[in-house]
Amino acid sequence: MKTFLTATLILLSIILTAQTDQKMYDIINDISSKRIEKDIKTLAGFGTRHTLSDTVSNTRGIGAARRWIKSEFDKISNQCNNCLDVFYQKDLVKQGTNQRITKDVWVVNVVAIQRGTKYPNRFIMMSGDIDSRVTDPTDYTSDSPGANDNATGMAGAIEAARVLTKYKFENSIIYVGLSGEEQGLFGGQGLAKYAKQKDWNIIGIMNNDMIGNIKGVDGVIDNRTFRIFSEPVPPSETEKQRKSRRFYGGEVDGVSRQLARYIHKTVKTYMPEMNPMMVYRLDRFGRGGHHRPFNDAGYAGIRIMEAHENYTQQHQNIREEDGIQYGDVVEHVNFDYATKLTSVNAINLASIAWAPPAPTEVKIGGIVEPSVKFKWKKINDPNILGYKIYWRDTTSPTWDHSRFVGNIDNFILDNIVIDNFFFGIATVGKNGYESPVVFPSEIF
Repeated sequence: MKTFLTATLILLSIILTAQTDQKMYDIINDISSKRIEKDIKTLAGFGTRHTLSDTVSNTRGIGAARRWIKSEFDKISNQCNNCLDVFYQKDLVKQGTNQRITKDVWVVNVVAIQRGTKYPNRFIMMSGDIDSRVTDPTDYTSDSPGANDNATGMAGAIEAARVLTKYKFENSIIYVGLSGEEQGLFGGQGLAKYAKQKDWNIIGIMNNDMIGNIKGVDGVIDNRTFRIFSEPVPPSETEKQRKSRRFYGGEVDGVSRQLARYIHKTVKTYMPEMNPMMVYRLDRFGRGGHHRPFNDAGYAGIRIMEAHENYTQQHQNIREEDGIQYGDVVEHVNFDYATKLTSVNAINLASIAWAPPAPTEVKIGGIVEPSVKFKWKKINDPNILGYKIYWRDTTSPTWDHSRFVGNIDNFILDNIVIDNFFFGIATVGKNGYESPVVFPSEIF
């Protein structure tokens, strides 16, 4: 009878964890295209948001833009009984730090933190960039509306905050506008350093940079595909870890890649009409984004952006040449597409914020054996249902097989040969939400 009950409970657990949650669909439906359109137009209306632009005017320049962003976060906080901690985080960047810093400038980020009820020091972050630029990166006076790059990402972060502050989460969520991206990723560097000083446990950062264009420079029109850029392994890995990968694998299984896979899975579950495209590199070829400073600091971080870019609208003076309209203006933004990608962020923020912590000290064994062995350190949380083992072919980009094994700290996966697959383990909460998968870091 005991064996029968145990098997029944495990089966019930598997069924429960496979179900979808209506709250996630409610979040998707609550993301407003009209509000995102309004915010994008407001941000573009500041004329220029160049990092070195005017900070005194109330209508033009990056100073006016960041004050407006902070006021929007403050309004949202007032509507949720002061559930957001809203503040500026800033660093002084000196003239000559690089060729794009032509005068001393305060790089100011706008941060809004929604504290978790159980794990207030564990953070999942969504970022957009405040600043914009034209052809000359040192030109801080010409009109630079930056409608797609990156009013879309900033508007998305504000809208995600409007919707998600209606809910309570176990983990904390950070919504942030980062400055100084076009001048050298200075805002991300400053906030990553600040996070280290404050000893924040950052689960991951979703950097949104250009999420509003559906017509590529090649003429392709696509309002469903988007890219998730992620680096394979952290740049902070040790020489010992690098050598270990030669023998045990893990070349494409760093923390950022696991975050990318998590986002891919969540989207395919709740937004099957969308086509998430995982790109196996840090960022676009030879280019950079604001998740990189967090990667440099050892945090998981990815970039979410449109699949088809139009380079005539990026970093361009507003003009017309040979019948081509140059410039990053509002008319080129598809607000419904920006809304979809904002929803992508919102459901992943919610899923991770509702999920329990990932297992630690994950170990794997089974060399020259017909089965794979696992050990891990359990999380001390009564709301944890148990743990799920994932595996995939070594050539597969996604976790394709899984088995829920209960609330234990070791398991033997019979008749699966360790040589032929990659493996990982996630924690499953009683609410059905899972942590990102953890790739084994030790052998036994």
